Amino acid sequence: MNILKSMLVAVLMTAVSVCATTLVTVNGKAITSQEVNQVLMQATQGRFKTLPMSKQTQLKHRILKDMITQRIVYDNAVKMGIEKTPKFKKALALVTKQIKKRIAMQLWQKDVASKIHVSRKEIVAYYNKNKSEFKEGATVHARHILVKTKAEAVKIIDELKGLKGQALKEKFISLAKADSVGPSASKGGDLGTFSRGQMVPAFDKAVFALKVGHITLQPVKTQFGYHVIYLQSKKPAVTLPLKAVAGYIKQRIKMDKFRTIIQKKIQALKASAHIVYPNN
Repeated sequence: MNILKSMLVAVLMTAVSVCATTLVTVNGKAITSQEVNQVLMQATQGRFKTLPMSKQTQLKHRILKDMITQRIVYDNAVKMGIEKTPKFKKALALVTKQIKKRIAMQLWQKDVASKIHVSRKEIVAYYNKNKSEFKEGATVHARHILVKTKAEAVKIIDELKGLKGQALKEKFISLAKADSVGPSASKGGDLGTFSRGQMVPAFDKAVFALKVGHITLQPVKTQFGYHVIYLQSKKPAVTLPLKAVAGYIKQRIKMDKFRTIIQKKIQALKASAHIVYPNN
């Protein structure tokens, strides 16, 4: 990991909670939530909060389990007198020196980050220049009935095409439960909400061409069989408003500024430093 990457990770780690709760005691000594959080942030390079909740829980359990093991082994090492050996003292001195450097660097770059200001004008300018970044494509909520043959699909369409509104929806759900061979049959063919491109091309084209509350009047063939599709609802493509993304933009600009400032500072420090390579 290069020096700039290390600094970026350290900035992200400032989000670690300062509120410590005892999670477990081992041989009478507490392991706190703050200690676990610090390890989690280091292990994920500051991205722990961006992980899915299930992944966060899994990782927390694993880290806590590892920390319990480490505490047990450490306690045993202390009982064996390892801390009093010359090897331990030499290793501790080396690690202490490394930690002092790391802490000094982290505090230095946190000081740099704390002085970076992002104005409202900059946020608005970024938003206006990069609106495509905040576009959400159209989404649909659809149901389908999947059958093996075209004849079966045509028969289902014939049963449905004279219906409208709630009567059509209810009949469609009933036929899906009775006739569909797809995994969504038990849910009345409900496929949930999805965006363009998530389904196979033929299905995707057909469903996005439908009007809300209508069915496909021709069977839609895919590698899975023949589909009859019902469009339950549709949301058009939208651009997220500035208010919804202002916080993200601010952090993005701040991080970009931080990278630029740090690179310039490091270049200046290197230029003024006395660096000698004895073997060159």
